Amino acid sequence: MKFQLEHQDPKSHARAGCIITDHGEIRTPIFMPVGTAGTVKAVHQRELQQDIGAQIILGNTYHLYLRPGLEILAASGGLHQFSGWDGPVLTDSGGYQVYSLSTNSKITEQGVRFQSHIDGSYHNFTPEVVMDIQRTIGGDIIMAFDECTPYPCDKTYAEKSMHMTHRWLTRCIDHFNNAESKYGFEQTLLPIVQGSVYPDLRKQSAEFIAKQELDGHAIGGLSVGEPNEKMYEMTDLVCRVLPKDKPRYLMGVGTPANILECIALGVDMFDCVMPTRNARNGMLFTANGIINIRNEKWKTDFSPIDNEIGGYVDTFYSKAYLRHLVTSNEILGAQIASIHNLTFYLWLVRKAREHIKEGTFSVWKNSMVKQVSQRL
Repeated sequence: MKFQLEHQDPKSHARAGCIITDHGEIRTPIFMPVGTAGTVKAVHQRELQQDIGAQIILGNTYHLYLRPGLEILAASGGLHQFSGWDGPVLTDSGGYQVYSLSTNSKITEQGVRFQSHIDGSYHNFTPEVVMDIQRTIGGDIIMAFDECTPYPCDKTYAEKSMHMTHRWLTRCIDHFNNAESKYGFEQTLLPIVQGSVYPDLRKQSAEFIAKQELDGHAIGGLSVGEPNEKMYEMTDLVCRVLPKDKPRYLMGVGTPANILECIALGVDMFDCVMPTRNARNGMLFTANGIINIRNEKWKTDFSPIDNEIGGYVDTFYSKAYLRHLVTSNEILGAQIASIHNLTFYLWLVRKAREHIKEGTFSVWKNSMVKQVSQRL
């Protein structure tokens, strides 16, 4: 993986760049739709690429390991071949799901023993095992195994966890460097900065991560319930430590406003289940604000969903029709709403990139944060 830094906003730390992988280029800043179990829920691969404009999607190690399982993924030639997605893929380490979904999980220096949320079977994730799993899944960008601490988190525990994450990273790097990709394309390992909401720990972790001289860096353990101000404070601190010539990925973030504010702090890559999960519940993100499509006010609104972003579902379907589908629990309603929200998120980061290149990002961002946050 290579990263080319192309433009820097003169009034913030926002930047535009290009990540080059063997499965294609990714123009940053970028949002990655989450394909947890090998699918972005309710969306076809063709729609992701041609209609939504997704350049990279995320797969989840925990879920793919449990279902369909590594044997099937390996036999198919990896996740690209199995799912029919031929663009770049990022796989997370599965660490967050081990702690949030499994039962009876036990963390030791060796790794984590956990019980599947599907059938109750026991499994062990270690840094070495997780590297092997992600090699088999076949992500272009794979994540180091870490512990994502909750919020709030006692500082003593946060520090202990951070040091263990660093030791696990060393083991990930050693194992990753001693193995090869299974499918003939290059894979890149990214480390993860931890430290909860403690500035000294975040700085220490970012410095340790930067010293590993890997090809990019991730910021984890945020968007787990802490106030936005804390998220921004930690992100700003970490971005000032991490090298400028490598991409920065803020994991699990977030709302449209969160993304814009963190682009301004120097983040290049984002992912979040929010656009699709909220879509299935009738919440639409638009260029003018947030819509609860179930509300009575949209019942006779025959205007397009969102003319401004120009997606095919946004100009073809009316708010009234989408409301009818959603309130009737029609599957098409979830599909249209998901495609719309993802189209909006990709439109938003694309507009951010345009304004960074034009040198007008800061003024535009300040206006857009207010606009996309209001309830319609």
